Amino acid sequence: MNPKVDFFFNKDTKWQTAYEQLRTLVLECGLTENLKWGVPCYTYKNNNIVLIHGFKDYCALLFHKGALLQDTDSILIQQTKNVQAARQIRFTDAQQIVDMEATLKTYIYEAIEVEKAGLEVRYKKTSEFDMPEEFQNKLDEDHALKIAFEALTPGRQRGYLLHFSSAKQSKTREARIEKNIPKIMDGKGLNDR
Repeated sequence: MNPKVDFFFNKDTKWQTAYEQLRTLVLECGLTENLKWGVPCYTYKNNNIVLIHGFKDYCALLFHKGALLQDTDSILIQQTKNVQAARQIRFTDAQQIVDMEATLKTYIYEAIEVEKAGLEVRYKKTSEFDMPEEFQNKLDEDHALKIAFEALTPGRQRGYLLHFSSAKQSKTREARIEKNIPKIMDGKGLNDR
């Protein structure tokens, strides 16, 4: 146990008992406990395997390369369609963890084997993401905008594409595009200041 992580388990939350059970279970699998992104993260030879986190309606084990696991019990959840690698196993009460202990350890050991084998998730290239028609039209009309967008890092490009395409209505997509053109021209990502 890493004392730097204790604060997470000492917080009075509705998931406190579940968190403690998950911590014990994961540590029994021989992983090293760290604090990353403000939550307990468990590693094998400094490579992220799984983390514990909680939300309003559930707490979860998040497998960093969950997309590569076999998921023989069909319990892994992809948080959103845009999450490419990570998968969660969600819990709504501590008893589920007790009932699933053997299964959870099997998944953790498999995740360790994925890491030992050096397997990598194949991420979609930026060109494989949906290009909203409204944004494509803007790029076709404005050569400077096209150059500025292509000069952004792939991650920044994906951020914009996901943001623009997540709007259901065309007028909302157009408004988002117009609002963000100055940032694109300045070489900034969606969340850059």
